[in-house]
Amino acid sequence: MTVVGSGTAPVLLVGVDFGTAHFDGALEELGLLAETAGMRPVARLTCKRKAPDAALFVGSGKADEIRTLAQMYGATEVLFDQSLSPAQQRNLERHLELPVNDRTLLILEIFAQRARSHEGKLQVELARLQYLSTRLVRRWSHLERQTGGIGARGGPGEKQIELDRRMIGESIKRTRERLVKVKRQRSTQRRQRDRRDTFKISLVGYTNAGKSTLFNSLVKAQAYTADQLFATLDTTTRQLYLAGAGRSVSLSDTVGFIRDLPHGLVDAFQATLQEAVDADLLLHVVDASNPAFPEQMEQVIRVLHEIGAADVPQLLVFNKIDSLESSNRPLGLLDVFDVDGTPTPRVFVSARSGEGLDMLRGALSDRALMAPASMPPAHAPELAADEP
Repeated sequence: MTVVGSGTAPVLLVGVDFGTAHFDGALEELGLLAETAGMRPVARLTCKRKAPDAALFVGSGKADEIRTLAQMYGATEVLFDQSLSPAQQRNLERHLELPVNDRTLLILEIFAQRARSHEGKLQVELARLQYLSTRLVRRWSHLERQTGGIGARGGPGEKQIELDRRMIGESIKRTRERLVKVKRQRSTQRRQRDRRDTFKISLVGYTNAGKSTLFNSLVKAQAYTADQLFATLDTTTRQLYLAGAGRSVSLSDTVGFIRDLPHGLVDAFQATLQEAVDADLLLHVVDASNPAFPEQMEQVIRVLHEIGAADVPQLLVFNKIDSLESSNRPLGLLDVFDVDGTPTPRVFVSARSGEGLDMLRGALSDRALMAPASMPPAHAPELAADEP
């Protein structure tokens, strides 16, 4: 158990090691997620189990320990690093007498706070509705069956939970229909780019790897950036003129990925992630200063497989080399790195200082030259309006 820093709503972080390779023993990422959502981790607790307890996930003894620690440090909520079933969540709340949430809901909450575009808000709303539809048994189990019929003594009526489930089902249907329209609009925009034979590049990578900073450095844009998880959620597309190729390319900045990204979010963000699926080249941005970068790359590749973008050619961009110790800095800025058994070109850069960006532009020019000719390059503008 560890006591930690300052913030707003005090929360207790809990992680359970089931012997998986990706267990975060320090709960660092969960702590960053909590802080990003405006919470203040006051203590962290980890334990080991062979399998989750069906009722309380951690077992009754460890649940008692969590309750004691929460009281000791004044925590008003308990956050689990793993996903909880509705029954486990309900049982834990009764046992701890505190709100209990998991990593999935935390990520959904952050996405809800950060979405800015109409499309982004719709996608987050759909994911949250889908998540809540599985939790109705917990949130509304205290409500009694309504009275049916006419008069004070009617027969059995419809349960409140059934009403709520039906209303959420209708909201999901409406949100999906609105997202279909947005997806059509994006498809139209992509077809227009295809007619111009525009070479399409999408930035992908783990959250906080520096994608938006790199995007701003390449196209001299002003997309929002911050040293935090999920600083930007909405896809932004600009035109980038590559002098070495004598042509313009389309560059898109997409939402960052994360370990155990909720499947509901992957499904809901299909319209946004379609930019990666339809790209001619993926710039896979990696935080070279993070010791866990191999695991982060693995998570990104897993999501790319889920959305059908695994076969899109990649160029690795190892960012933040300015944060590396001198002994760990690369000897050269361009080499080859193995990704899923495939030798993949890699460029080392610092989006913040500009180091290596000329090498990156050169690598992009080489790729663009191998693609079909695009729009006339003469005096091609470096900037274009954001797509809605």
